[in-house]
Amino acid sequence: MKEMIAGWRHVFKLDPDRPLSDEALDAVCTSGTDAVIVGGTQNVTYDNTVELLGRIRRYAVPCALEVSHAEAVVPGFDLYLLPVVLNAGSRRWIVDAQLEGIKKYGRLIPWEQVAVEGYLIGNGESAAGRLTESGTDLTPADVEAYAVLAERMFHMPIFYVEFSGTLGDPQWLAAARSGLRQSRLFYGGGIRDGETAALMARWADTIVVGNVIYEDLAAALATVPPVGTKQL
Repeated sequence: MKEMIAGWRHVFKLDPDRPLSDEALDAVCTSGTDAVIVGGTQNVTYDNTVELLGRIRRYAVPCALEVSHAEAVVPGFDLYLLPVVLNAGSRRWIVDAQLEGIKKYGRLIPWEQVAVEGYLIGNGESAAGRLTESGTDLTPADVEAYAVLAERMFHMPIFYVEFSGTLGDPQWLAAARSGLRQSRLFYGGGIRDGETAALMARWADTIVVGNVIYEDLAAALATVPPVGTKQL
């Protein structure tokens, strides 16, 4: 599991609730990206998740499921990403939802294929920010402390700074970078072209590109070369 994510520099994130043509999916999966993550905040179901997985499985690209709803967990992914929203306003998104999933699936969970993500949500107006009631009025010192918390106390292999829909403050990433030694630093949010991808890749180990796929496919594909792929 750690070996797999260690090779990711660029990943695309696809939402099961958003339509994507076969031609666009082919372009995404053959773009040279290191992996595809399937996940979303709203209207993610077992049916639309398994349908999207089946389409992606025609390609050799690694595919991970970011678990946002226990009812939408589908077998057959290479990796399962389990988010813990560290700055959530409710403990549901820190521990309760995860406990529900453990109680429901118990020994069926393939722990060797699970990676926990310490999420830090930066856009409080995003769907994820509103759902989790995340506290986003943070200083760079706060961000660094969250990064240390995720890595040193909770031993999370991924620290994910998420600005969903808007480009984040590079100072947040610089602060997170300074707090991490081993955990992988993911960044997602507002990456719309090669320039913004390269900017955030200066600090982040892994760049996650999502919304622009559905708005400007050519721009989304242009985010791959500036970041580079499979850098260990």
